[in-house]
Amino acid sequence: MAAVVTPFPSKFHPRNTRSTLVILAGRDQRYAAGKALRRRVAREQHGDWTPARNRRDPVELVMQSSEGRISELIPIRYGRMRVSPFTFYRGTANIMALDLAPTPVSGLQAQLCGDAHLMNFGGFATPERRLILDINDFDETLPGPWEWDVKRLATSFVFAARSNGFSAADQREAALACVRSYREHMAEYADMSVLEIWYAHLELSDTLCSLHDKAARGGLKKQIQKTQVRTVTEHKFPAVAKGQGDAYVIKDMTPLIFHHPHIDASRVTLEQGLDLYRQTLPAERRVLLDRYRLMDFALKVVGVGSVGTLCAVALMMATEDDPLFLQIKEAGPSVLETLVGKSTYGHHGERVVVGQHLMQAASDVFLGWTHGRGGDRFYVQQLRGYENQIASRVVQSIRHVGLRHTLRLGRWLVLTPAPAIPR
Repeated sequence: MAAVVTPFPSKFHPRNTRSTLVILAGRDQRYAAGKALRRRVAREQHGDWTPARNRRDPVELVMQSSEGRISELIPIRYGRMRVSPFTFYRGTANIMALDLAPTPVSGLQAQLCGDAHLMNFGGFATPERRLILDINDFDETLPGPWEWDVKRLATSFVFAARSNGFSAADQREAALACVRSYREHMAEYADMSVLEIWYAHLELSDTLCSLHDKAARGGLKKQIQKTQVRTVTEHKFPAVAKGQGDAYVIKDMTPLIFHHPHIDASRVTLEQGLDLYRQTLPAERRVLLDRYRLMDFALKVVGVGSVGTLCAVALMMATEDDPLFLQIKEAGPSVLETLVGKSTYGHHGERVVVGQHLMQAASDVFLGWTHGRGGDRFYVQQLRGYENQIASRVVQSIRHVGLRHTLRLGRWLVLTPAPAIPR
């Protein structure tokens, strides 16, 4: 069967163009279709970018993105963004999305993360308790041009190197190593079956083989071993909760987790939200959730870009030594919506959950969505911390181990576009 490829102009506007559906018979036809698209949008064109004449003021965009957030947390957000160019970059997915919008793309769409940067990758345990390395933030997920995620990821390597004092040449090497790894992995996936790609995953232990520095390899190995013998919840419980009468409450650890008046006033809404969330789980996982009883809520200050949006931690208990921490995080419109069109899911929590299931090799068994009394949308998942530890170790290794060793570890930080999804 011959390849069917829709022509695209060099300046492609995804909002006005439907997803490309390529019907192919085999590997040779797929390669031919890819080369046909490359002739229309050469690789060199991706290196061209000039600010638009009507480009909006970045500071104005940052302030606009703070609208609707918890007011007293906004200074914390700005403080975290001011630490370095890299932290500013992490908090401004909306600015880069607007800058990428007029750039050339091939026309092939994928399920995008929408905020694919170095610190949004990490290690976590699958439902089968395997430790894997994968992307872990999907607040902005939406179908769009596959090039956008790759460019944001590569740029994050540049900023991580720059923020740690490496030269311009080293920053360039970091970006090249990142996109080279992407290309090599895509070539591997091209020879796999659909199900092989779907089940493909990156074992966290495989990163040990990529680290040539003995101290860094030993540190990462110890972290993996600790996580293999105890779950994140078991590790966190004594540190973040305490008994209070016949119940348990979350300990205040300002400014990260604490009891905030906004949460206290929203307790009834949060309880109702958990009831609605239960309905989004498969029947067998409702049975699992029903073993737990709600004990307490607290506010959690998360990340950089999300600071100020509502994020609550719910402490659930099955018995006095059997806790479950759920994170209830606000889900607003993706920063990509104005560029590629609205999501097919009217509920932004559902948009995040479906995107996570599409992109992650293995997702949390408690992943679901809900909404509050005022119409706010949320998604729910288990509270995790291990992924941030691993991501932080990657950035620290840029400083302490050396760029080349980090790039060997960085080859695993690859975001794979899904096949084009007809809509």
